[in-house]
Amino acid sequence: MDANLIHKALANPLRREILAWLKTPDAVFAHERVAFGQGVPLNLIQARSGLSQSTVSAHVAALVGAGLLVSTRVGQFVFLSRNEAVIDAFIGQIGRGL
Repeated sequence: MDANLIHKALANPLRREILAWLKTPDAVFAHERVAFGQGVPLNLIQARSGLSQSTVSAHVAALVGAGLLVSTRVGQFVFLSRNEAVIDAFIGQIGRGL
């Protein structure tokens, strides 16, 4: 876990929002009627954000690079889910360090 990369990733409000959306995907993306076993499709995150695909991909890449998200490719689709182990470790480190 690289705490500096995580801090940098969390400095952006959209990235924090994406993490919040993925915390409860069944509630946030309920109208999409998608099974979230593999995670949330990247195109749903892009549609919810209202931003371009390239912009959302750059933000997601920062979250994946920091270890906060796990990206799974199935065919042509990319599914995203939270990396709860890294998130919990980061929260614990913050609690112990501050």
